[in-house]
Amino acid sequence: MITDEFKSDKVSLLETQKEDLQFVIKSENITDNYQYIGHNTIDEHRMMFSNKDILHLIIKLKGNQKNIGYVILAGFQNPHNGIELRRIVVNEKGKGFGRASLKLIKKMVFDHFNAHRLWLDLKESNTRAFSLYMSEGFSKDGVIRECIFEDGHYISLLLLSILKEEYELDCSEDSK
Repeated sequence: MITDEFKSDKVSLLETQKEDLQFVIKSENITDNYQYIGHNTIDEHRMMFSNKDILHLIIKLKGNQKNIGYVILAGFQNPHNGIELRRIVVNEKGKGFGRASLKLIKKMVFDHFNAHRLWLDLKESNTRAFSLYMSEGFSKDGVIRECIFEDGHYISLLLLSILKEEYELDCSEDSK
């Protein structure tokens, strides 16, 4: 689905391969990741490869090509031209890899796929991710109140999005 290379000075995004799936499952179970993301079986991840609506990507560390995370994007058949950032998992936190990956995701979604909107939901308690998204130009669209029952209580999800024109404005300001 992607033919262009998406890379920065820190990371690159490549389509996930069958041999990456053990890494993906292991990443979902890391304590710092587990509480904030959804979980899939290896077969569910594998089935995403053939789903034309989903793009499953591996985040690789530039230079040594070590896997450091993964991304799931969805909505490529959406008639309203909106892409969902369904999941981003970065195993090495506090090193700028999440920010670098998010910048590449925005570039891919808006420049390569020409989407109008990139959106996501995240658990209200995920303050680290919320801060990153807000600093990268996302806006808070709303709250889906108490929609997930987890560990004996209900939690809310925040809805965030960025529009292509906001992304382009941010890119033009960066080039000044």
